[in-house]
Amino acid sequence: MVRRPVAWLLAVVLLVEGLGIAAVNWFLGHVVERQRMSMGGLDPDVMSLSSKIGGVVFGLYFLLCAYSALLVALRDRAPAGFGRVALVSAAVVHGLLGAVTWGLVGPGAFTFMIVVLALIVLLLVSYDRPETQEEPTAPQPADPAPANGPATA
Repeated sequence: MVRRPVAWLLAVVLLVEGLGIAAVNWFLGHVVERQRMSMGGLDPDVMSLSSKIGGVVFGLYFLLCAYSALLVALRDRAPAGFGRVALVSAAVVHGLLGAVTWGLVGPGAFTFMIVVLALIVLLLVSYDRPETQEEPTAPQPADPAPANGPATA
């Protein structure tokens, strides 16, 4: 069975990715703050704060997805409800970021994004749907005569 190891691996990868995203955005917020950079006349303090908030929110989003994958690994059941929606949205995010990273960062980042996308999709599709329909059975014919013989009155 490949389902549980994929779920464990995905949980670890999303945990590391969430912490990494938060750390990178926090660092970029500090760089903007210390350099007093401004883009298009925006206040550097607002840019710094928004970078930090965005990093924390995006990091928490990936941590939520990692938690959902961890629950799948522990329970050995398909993700359901909000966890499934979070994982599907994470797959979409990784697909879009993979398309962007090829041109901006390079093939290494693209490969990482596509591998994470593949892990998420594999986790989502590896669980079989339970069979809810039972096979119809033929009706049993009614026995007109009792087994002891004909009844007499």
